[in-house]
Amino acid sequence: MHHRLLRTDSIPEVGEDAAATVGMAETLSEEEQDELRRELAKVEEEIQTLSQVLAAKEKHLAEIKRKLGINSLQELKQNITKSWQDVTSTAAYKRTSETLSQAGQKASAAFSTVGSVITKKFEDVKNSPTFKSFEEKVENLKSKVGGNKPAGGDFGEVLNSAANASATETIAEQTQEETH
Repeated sequence: MHHRLLRTDSIPEVGEDAAATVGMAETLSEEEQDELRRELAKVEEEIQTLSQVLAAKEKHLAEIKRKLGINSLQELKQNITKSWQDVTSTAAYKRTSETLSQAGQKASAAFSTVGSVITKKFEDVKNSPTFKSFEEKVENLKSKVGGNKPAGGDFGEVLNSAANASATETIAEQTQEETH
């Protein structure tokens, strides 16, 4: 009983000379050719048997899944999860992840450094003699306009007060000119 699933004649591989293949069969003795044909038939039969066993196993698997209530969508989710786990466990993914993490840390450190530099520059400006002189002038102007209010407040309040004082002085000067 010979089931021939595969062709018995060989097909030349890419780049292989078809004439050389035919010539090889001619160099085999009749006995060697018979032996190879028997081996070929045996391998074909084994393949058919394995295919039948595989089909039976797949049918059994489907029955078990049906009994457990596992459907195609759940299987797809499990396959995607498994595939993702496989990807994340690869050395290439780990190296890429580490590189991106390091890049993020370096960027974060750079932004932090820039923020520190800006803060330091503002502190330097605030402590500079020019700023101190300006601050004193604003305080003097504030005390002239606002009377003997306690000094202090934040810089924004001082600037607003100075602007109001400047406007008040201008109005007072205009009023004096109009009455003279």
